Amino acid sequence: MHTIGPNLWAIDARTGKPIESFGDGGKIDLHKGLPEVAKDKFIISNTPGTIFEDLIVMPVRLSEGADAAPGDIRAFNVITGELAWTFHTIPYPGEFGYETFPKDAYLNNYTGAANNWAGMAVDRKRGILYVPTGSAGYDFYGGNRKGQNLFANCLLALDARTGKRIWHFQTTHHDIWDRDLPAPPNLITVEHNGKKIDAVAQVSKQGYVFLFDRVTGKPLFPIKEVPVPQNALRGEVPWKTQPIPTKPAPYARQKDTDISPYAENREELLAKLKTYRRQLYAPPSTEGTVILPGFDGGAEWGGAAADPHKGILYVNANEMAWIQTMKETPNDAALSGLPLGEKTYMNYCVACHGPDRKGNTASGYPSLVDIGQKRSKLYVNAMINNGKGMMPGFNFISKEEKQALVQFLFDEEKKEVASTSSNRTVTSNRIKLPFQMTGYNKFLDSKGLPAITPPWGTLSAIDLNTGEYLWKIPFGHEPALLEKGIKNTGSENYGGPVVTASGLLFIAASKDGMFRVFDKNNGKLLWETKLPAAAFATPATYEINGKQFVVVACGGTKLGTPKGNKYVAFALP
Repeated sequence: MHTIGPNLWAIDARTGKPIESFGDGGKIDLHKGLPEVAKDKFIISNTPGTIFEDLIVMPVRLSEGADAAPGDIRAFNVITGELAWTFHTIPYPGEFGYETFPKDAYLNNYTGAANNWAGMAVDRKRGILYVPTGSAGYDFYGGNRKGQNLFANCLLALDARTGKRIWHFQTTHHDIWDRDLPAPPNLITVEHNGKKIDAVAQVSKQGYVFLFDRVTGKPLFPIKEVPVPQNALRGEVPWKTQPIPTKPAPYARQKDTDISPYAENREELLAKLKTYRRQLYAPPSTEGTVILPGFDGGAEWGGAAADPHKGILYVNANEMAWIQTMKETPNDAALSGLPLGEKTYMNYCVACHGPDRKGNTASGYPSLVDIGQKRSKLYVNAMINNGKGMMPGFNFISKEEKQALVQFLFDEEKKEVASTSSNRTVTSNRIKLPFQMTGYNKFLDSKGLPAITPPWGTLSAIDLNTGEYLWKIPFGHEPALLEKGIKNTGSENYGGPVVTASGLLFIAASKDGMFRVFDKNNGKLLWETKLPAAAFATPATYEINGKQFVVVACGGTKLGTPKGNKYVAFALP
């Protein structure tokens, strides 16, 4: 089973040919089972589906805006491709949670998403599927979706055979910070009050571990609803409280934003910091709000590893502050003097690539300046339609807008306007909200390094029997400082760990491009080696003829690291 674009394919593993009896000649469109309004909206799946009996339940990636398709959870028959069941993450009339959105939100005319994109876990013995969901669109303004917004930002426990809800817990109410649940949960057995309990542990971008009884959904450590700031943008109504677990303590900082001792522009950074909102769950603002952990977490899509029988969770985390700044959305009148291509860019592209098209490489958004010298128009058109990496596809915008956008990016539109006095306009399908974010901006010093004190990456072992930490260490080195002999700063990292019964923890993930082996009992480094490129991926371990191997994908490119294209496998002695 493999996805390409919006399609799920069934491939004969012996021949590589499509299995004709599956769906339409070997594939199904992942729009299948969604309402008619979603038919032209962006949808792909770049996370493996979850198999249970003869079903595959598919995670999907959608737009981050109010124009997103609905994120309904759907199971398909692996033999025929037929839709087996659907769970509506934006509830329909009469369904549980319907009142937590505006009454017509389910029609998907102005909000969508609440999708699972990070993957799922399944208790095969009990037939329970655990599904973490992301935020509803738009990620950073919810004036169009007032309410608690179930089942966005939830851990759902569903009957794997029917899709019926068994229980749920919402980890962020009315999300306006993009606090998606970023990774599949871990199924684990713990001991509480002298009793063995099968539990499910969910890591989060915020730095919290939420731990529940796998069957009942009862929290195994108390979770308090804590009042949070309410000074919001015009039209926004933040939820008054947010859930905070009493144990374990957060594995990533949430409010400590002292300036890095390595920053050469300390006074400038301190002055900036004083202008930002810094409270936990402070609503988005036009002056700027510190998001710590940042938009990528805390925990991110690599997820945590677990010793499932001893009740120990191992989680690597980013400790990077980001600055969320909102601005009023330009109205049509403000953009009326612009050529169509530039107007389209301002509508859809400016938040990530900036008004000057220079992007933000430190945050992972490339420059589009002189893109015509690097890419063909055919390639750029494909990117606009289908997306790539973090970028969603924009196949819902009109053909005229796409054509004009490409001309603008290739610096051809101004010539055309000058020669023809053309100022084409079309009716856009874009759902306009009163505010939009100015971009995904990290809080960096003048050298492009994290502006807050290290560590900037950590690795922790948490005993979920007690809720206490067994150990916590800085994870990785910042390459620019390592060259000066400064070690153990921790580094940004993407990709999780894997642990073995023999007591080893394997992890790549770090910006410095190392592959490391730790003693899972105490966090002591046992062995490390330099990879051909940074491996922002979780390793896999397997056995052949009694010999154990560990393999990791070395792709690079994130965090400004060189591109790689290798899988590297190691054999254990």
